[in-house]
Amino acid sequence: MPEEEKSLPGQVDDGVRPEAHLRAAAQNDTLAAAGRVVKQGKGSLMRLAQICAGGTAISALARPVMAQVESEAAASAHLFTSSQVVGVSVVIGVISAALLSTLWSVRQRGNIETESREMRTALSDAQQRISQYQALIADKNRRIVIWDGNERPELLGQLPAETGAPQDNEFLAFGLWLKPRSASELDRAIDRLREAAQSFDMVVETNRDEILEAQGRVSGGRAFVRFVALNNLRAELAELKIERDRLMSSISAFQNLLDAIDLPAWQRDTDGRLTWVNQAYGDAVEATTPQQAINESREILTTVARERIRATATPESPFHDKISTVVHGNRTFFDVVDVKVPSGSAGIAVDVSDAEAVRAELERTLKSHAETLDHLATPVAIFDGDQRLQFYNQAFVTLWELDIAFLERKPDNAELLERLRVAKKLPDQLNWKSWKDTALAVYRSLDTKSDVWHLPNGQTLRVFATAHPQGGATWVFENLTEQVDLETRYNTLVKVQGETIDHLSEGVAVFGADGRVRLANPAFRVLWGITEAEAKPGTHIRAVGEACVQSYDRADGWKTFAELITSFDDERRSSQGTLELFSGLVLDYAVIPLPNAQTMLTFVNMTDAVRAERALTEKNEALRKADELKNDFVQHVSYELRSPLTNIIGFTDLLRTPGVGPLNDRQAEYIDHIATSSSVLLTLVNDILDLATVDAGIMRLNYSEIDLSDLLDDVSMQIADRLQESGVTLEITAPAQLGTIVADPQRLKQILLKLLSNAANFSPEGAAIALECHREGTDFVFSVADRGPGISQEMIATVFDRFATGAKSGKRGGAGLGLSIVDSFVSLHNGKVTIDSKPGRGTTVVCRIPSVNLPRAIAAAE
Repeated sequence: MPEEEKSLPGQVDDGVRPEAHLRAAAQNDTLAAAGRVVKQGKGSLMRLAQICAGGTAISALARPVMAQVESEAAASAHLFTSSQVVGVSVVIGVISAALLSTLWSVRQRGNIETESREMRTALSDAQQRISQYQALIADKNRRIVIWDGNERPELLGQLPAETGAPQDNEFLAFGLWLKPRSASELDRAIDRLREAAQSFDMVVETNRDEILEAQGRVSGGRAFVRFVALNNLRAELAELKIERDRLMSSISAFQNLLDAIDLPAWQRDTDGRLTWVNQAYGDAVEATTPQQAINESREILTTVARERIRATATPESPFHDKISTVVHGNRTFFDVVDVKVPSGSAGIAVDVSDAEAVRAELERTLKSHAETLDHLATPVAIFDGDQRLQFYNQAFVTLWELDIAFLERKPDNAELLERLRVAKKLPDQLNWKSWKDTALAVYRSLDTKSDVWHLPNGQTLRVFATAHPQGGATWVFENLTEQVDLETRYNTLVKVQGETIDHLSEGVAVFGADGRVRLANPAFRVLWGITEAEAKPGTHIRAVGEACVQSYDRADGWKTFAELITSFDDERRSSQGTLELFSGLVLDYAVIPLPNAQTMLTFVNMTDAVRAERALTEKNEALRKADELKNDFVQHVSYELRSPLTNIIGFTDLLRTPGVGPLNDRQAEYIDHIATSSSVLLTLVNDILDLATVDAGIMRLNYSEIDLSDLLDDVSMQIADRLQESGVTLEITAPAQLGTIVADPQRLKQILLKLLSNAANFSPEGAAIALECHREGTDFVFSVADRGPGISQEMIATVFDRFATGAKSGKRGGAGLGLSIVDSFVSLHNGKVTIDSKPGRGTTVVCRIPSVNLPRAIAAAE
């Protein structure tokens, strides 16, 4: 057995510390010796007291024994005093007792001295044993801390120096020489020992990685803590225990960490069964607790995936790949890592669904960008960090006319430049190597490089080379050939426009955003009567206005121009108008906003045009008044003619009656002429009144529902006399049921009679007039055709004009109002009339009269 396991002398199994046993043994020996002395009687007690008072040295452990002896001696003395009182009553007994006591005291003195020597011997032995116990306690591998109710404990023994334990009172500052975890656990254990008498056995670790055993006990109202430096097997066992605690703590920490993270993690045994899962795993498989997922063997991965992991994972090469599975009903991608160990395996799954979506989106974006770049007209080439070609678009191939096989070989940038130089497609350089190094320096540059290349074929390129943060560069070749040509043409155009503006007869002035003159042509200065210095570039518009105040000083002039040009409105307004200068010039002006916040003023001399316009206006006004006078005259004359015509017609009809008296043949002929002329004149007057009413806009149609068959019968009866007089016939072609139409019956009948009368007038004798009628939806369409001489194309354009007549070709003349009235009445019905005629083949007039809604037409008429 090791030395540390041997029992100390007097050691018991109740957990009391060795020093307590030492003191108890010494105390027991002293009490035994003192007890023998007490039995000798009063004289012995007195003698023992004299020995103690005489300076006999005893240890602190014998003091309780002496106190007990003194107490018993005092009790004995009290009894002795009582016996003397008894002896007083017996005088003889007193004398005898005194003699006997004296003799006994003398005799016992020798005994007390002997016992005193024995007692000193026993005390010396006890002190020797105490020294031995203290020497044993003071072993360098142990240290004892005793708390006897005092705040300041007693320290016995010491620990080896290699443990790093302080030898003074700093020993109790455990945080100074023990590891933090051991120090905190030891402090809590000592507090429980002193407050609740809770014993403990523990192993602590010093900052020097030494192992100590700490034992805490309570005995006799005292608390003891023994520290023992361990070695050999016990030290190894203690180290293994500490290592085990550390590993268990680490495992617990890692398990808590895995439970806290949102990544499913698991452990399996050698048969592939789940032995541990974290909270995220349980949530993924919809388990209430992780233990439920283990008990029910809920798997997050498919069987195929698990078999694949078991087949491919090895201790040297863990499984690491992306696996697709279903979590909460959604397809999810996991980046799975599974490690195989002798006791089974452990794995973790990282949700990379978002990363996969981003990667897919990135691939689509890159593909889209590549397609976009491939359709650009600007050549683009992209090189990687090794300066090798990675992408080129079709415009790049077209620009340099390179072989696709060469480009697909992904040449580096220097090789590509060399090939272009050999093909004489790059600008000629005096120092080719220096030029190439400068061009390739973009890969080491932080900024975009820009250069202009003038190619041998006459093209001009602006080359942009931009380095990538991850390495590589993008080359963009902008073809400036057209731009340079456009700039040349633009400069030429500007010069031509300047010359043109200077030779314009219109005044032109351009002002900038600051209201200052940019340019002003000579015509502008001539129109406003100012000098070239007063309108030179840079002159403010207010100064120009002050120079022009002699020609025009009203508010609608230069003050308005200044407000329009220098205002801060978000929307710049254009304006135009006319100014009449004091000199009599009339100018049309226009304020036109230009790009770059510029404004152009133009002035056109409209003096002659205004004068001509005024003359025309005055003439038109005179013609309008003359037309009004004509209309008034026609209406007045028509109304004035109507009354005498009515009287003439009335008296003519009266003369024809037999009651007036007989008329001879000549008189009857004259009466017929009078009646015919009066009728023609009345018709003419009525036509003029109708046209005047139409022109005045006061004619209103009297709409009613018309039976078209009855209308045709009525028209044929009224036109019969006129047809008979002209010697022509009427052929009416119409379906049996024409139906009805809502129109003005009087005006519609008047349209038909005018057309038939006009056709009869121009038809030769014996000819037939064709009247064809039909319906197209709700429209009533009819045409009147004759076989007359026809109308020339020149006359068709004026056939509907008033007073346009063809009297030379007709049987009788007229005022030329018939077709004009037809056109006016058809228009009032919102209809349409057309005429088709060819010389020698007759004329056809087609009219379309739409039907209207009767209630709506009546409401409109009211």
